Amino acid sequence: MRNKSIYLIPVMLCFFCMGFVDLVGIASNYVKADLGLTDSVANVFPSLVFFWFLIFSVPTGILMNKIGRKKTVLLSLVVTVVSLLLPLFGETFTIMLMAFSLLGIGNALMQTSLNPLVSTVMGGGNLASTLTFGQFVKAIASFSAPYLAMWGATQVIPEFGYDWRVLFAIFFVVGILSTILLFITPIDEPKMEGKASSFVDCFKLLGTPIVLLSFFGIMCHVGIDVGTNTTAPKILMERLGMTLNEAAFATSLYFIFRTIGCLTGSFFLRILKMRTFFIISVVMMALSMCGMFFGTEQLMLYTAIALVGYGNSNVFSMCFATALESMPDKQNEVSGLMIMGLFGGTIFPLLMGFMSDAMGQAGAVLVMAVGVIYLFTYIKQLKTA
Repeated sequence: MRNKSIYLIPVMLCFFCMGFVDLVGIASNYVKADLGLTDSVANVFPSLVFFWFLIFSVPTGILMNKIGRKKTVLLSLVVTVVSLLLPLFGETFTIMLMAFSLLGIGNALMQTSLNPLVSTVMGGGNLASTLTFGQFVKAIASFSAPYLAMWGATQVIPEFGYDWRVLFAIFFVVGILSTILLFITPIDEPKMEGKASSFVDCFKLLGTPIVLLSFFGIMCHVGIDVGTNTTAPKILMERLGMTLNEAAFATSLYFIFRTIGCLTGSFFLRILKMRTFFIISVVMMALSMCGMFFGTEQLMLYTAIALVGYGNSNVFSMCFATALESMPDKQNEVSGLMIMGLFGGTIFPLLMGFMSDAMGQAGAVLVMAVGVIYLFTYIKQLKTA
């Protein structure tokens, strides 16, 4: 390819679409308020979104071997666009379940295929840094979702009334644009050589220690990500007496610092050892857990949310790149396994919902803290060079 940057434009727009999945945190809070749900029931929505990563990630890795990475990403965009269309027809429990399910399926397809597509477009190079920049683009969509929801909920919009669901309409338009741009962009993919991997072959790769440990690392990363996304507003409402519209800023604050983290992380990963930057990131997350558990003042809670936003911003890229580079001849299969780790976004919110119903939002923070402790144990797996 003569000019990689041109081909990266539609690919990076796909990363923006990948960020649509993060609307589930603020959306579940609005659905909870509109339908009068408990924490444990409302947390079914983010859990349902990430449940599909367990089912579809490995099959998507196999599908990529058959139809190619670009076509798989296009399929994921089509499913995502349909998921964004459904809530515009109503807000019943059934419709929202269907929408979040399709959003999860589309995102599982996209996350599994888009990261290897970046490797194809770049033709090697600093994969962790490039993936981190993609996460920066993704985070722009993530932190804009709460603002769009708040704007829709507080402004008179003729087509929707006072409705936070306007964010689905805006993201729907962006999804259509992204699909068209990627479709018309020529991307040359290397032909598959040898026998395609089966399900058994894929899961056997978990027998490789670095692949298995990276899988758990990504589970913890996304569990903390979705957990903070969902729980941060609840902490502010519980301890500071804020309304939902006021507390929704917590989700945006988290993603603002995740965005800053991704943008600066793409630079730091070029000048620092990955292990050094990983240690700094996890220490910030540990301090954040302490702040969210003990904090009762606005400044302390905002600082804690900002710390976990920055600290967690690059964990996915570092774990994913470590696993991918450990088996360069099995990148599609490893990608499927790593994205299956996003199933942590199902496990963590469910446990956090039960813990918060039992002992308040401090219980939810304890669940996330377990994930941070695991990430400390992952440090020794990273290269020191």
